[in-house]
This record gives sequence, structure tokens and C-alpha cells, in this order.
Amino acid sequence: MTIKSESVSLEDARRIIAAGEAEAASIGQPSNIAVVDAGGNLVAHVRMDGAWLGSVDISINKAFTSRAFDITTADLAEAAAPGAQFFGISGSNGGRVMIFAGGVPLRVDGRVVGAVGVSGGSGAQDQQVADAAAAGF
Repeated sequence: MTIKSESVSLEDARRIIAAGEAEAASIGQPSNIAVVDAGGNLVAHVRMDGAWLGSVDISINKAFTSRAFDITTADLAEAAAPGAQFFGISGSNGGRVMIFAGGVPLRVDGRVVGAVGVSGGSGAQDQQVADAAAAGF
């Protein structure tokens, strides 16, 4: 993996997206896959043929959320449930915080250097594709 300036590079993002695309194709679920850098800024995004247009923004925001809080969006969802410590967090950051599965931080030696976000299927499908994409890192 090529890590420059402690962040995900475009080369890394392309590899991550390719791994996610392969998993999405294997389960028959076209997806939007986004990769952000250490600052939460978009590095690359792909909308697979047939993936929902409305999921473009969601995939980008899942990646942003995962990087902003250095946690999977699935884990954040549990902490954001009614009565939990982060209930209401989805209204923060201009509404960009996504609290459902599909966002995964990307780590090198324990440091978060970016994140991937996936949207287009069920929460379980999005998480499966995001996990496969992150494994491609």
C-alpha cells in the first residue's frame, strides 16, 4: 500500500474501490463506493451501473462519518440509538453524519488514514461490501 502524508492516496482509493466493486458484483448489489482521506475529504467515488442515484451522497457521508469519528458507522448507530450516549448525533455536522452500516475506517499501524463508505443495498449488504473494500486496502 502507498501511504503518503499519513493519508489514503488515489492509488489506494482505486484499489479499495475495486475490492468493493468485486464484492458488490458477487452479491448482485450495485453500490456506490466512496473513499475519503485522513481529513475526511473525498478521494474517489464510483457509482456502479444500476446503483441508486440517491445513494451517492449517502456513501460519501458514510465515509466522512467513519473518518470523523474513527468508528464504523454500524458501531456509531448502536451508540446513537434512543437512550444511548450519542443519541441525536446524526443532526450534527450539517446533517452529514450517517448512523447506519456501511462506513469503515482505514487504518495503518493503528492510525486512521481515511475511510470507505458504501450505500446501495441493505445495511448488511453495505457493510459486507465496505468490509471487503477495506480489506482491499
